Amino acid sequence: MQHYDVFNGDADGLCALHQLRLAEPRESVLVTGVKRDINLLSKVPVEDCASATVLDISMDKNTAALNALLDAGKQVHYVDHHHPGEIPTHANLRANIDISPTTCTSLLVDGELQGKFRAWAVTAAFGDNLLQSAKEAAKSLNLSQQELATLERLGTLINYNGYGASLDDLFFAPDALYKQMQPFADPLAFAAEGETYKTLDAGYNEDMAKAEALQASERSDAHAIYIFPNARWARRVSGVYANTLVHSAPAAAHAILTEKPDGGYLVSVRAPLENRTGADALVRQFETGGGRAAAAGINHLPAADLERFSEALQAQYS
Repeated sequence: MQHYDVFNGDADGLCALHQLRLAEPRESVLVTGVKRDINLLSKVPVEDCASATVLDISMDKNTAALNALLDAGKQVHYVDHHHPGEIPTHANLRANIDISPTTCTSLLVDGELQGKFRAWAVTAAFGDNLLQSAKEAAKSLNLSQQELATLERLGTLINYNGYGASLDDLFFAPDALYKQMQPFADPLAFAAEGETYKTLDAGYNEDMAKAEALQASERSDAHAIYIFPNARWARRVSGVYANTLVHSAPAAAHAILTEKPDGGYLVSVRAPLENRTGADALVRQFETGGGRAAAAGINHLPAADLERFSEALQAQYS
């Protein structure tokens, strides 16, 4: 039987696992996917699993699979910052859950490791749009402004790589990107190594230019909605562009709806930067919604629900 590392394919999930395995190297089977693929624990075969580490995926969305592992005697270490639902009380579970809007999974892992690989936690916090939390965590590292800017850019790029409807939309599959990160205890060295960073940087710049050319379909002082086309670049950039929008208009909530090939929309929601609450409550009004207070999404919003979504967004943040 084997150990399984189960992690979100965004910057937070990748950097959380990277910190843990730098501190505690072990052979494992990697289970991950695009950022929106969060029902990952069900992909772990109970009969083949000796133990599992689960990072940056909602416990609430993986309860049945978690209970199956625990009841079969498997040890599970679970670290996350999303809405957990009811956390099981079980001798086999070590849970580190904090849904504060100012933290992320990598910062929680950083706490467990007492800051041993903090630069990677800072990178993840930047990628998760927790700019102030990242800067606070970085104070102990005595970085130059240029080094801090490099970590911010790297976190943004790793996070950008996780967005897409399928792995085909991504520049690097998350497990492949993790393996490229593995040799580097220092994220600055990883960025300086060059090729991965350059590929993501070029893709990000090109995709962001296309996003910035689009206008909001709805806008008020309290909210804005953008509708993106059914295109790979749009699926890749939706999340990071939503993060950019909240910094340009911090008093407003923002939603990006990306058209899906089979109809309907993939939705990214960001709460106002000045009030980082309510995004999770908003999206849970829709069947495939999930996320956290500051940033959340809906995997499939039927076109018929567009008006209902707009009204719910305005009601949440009016």
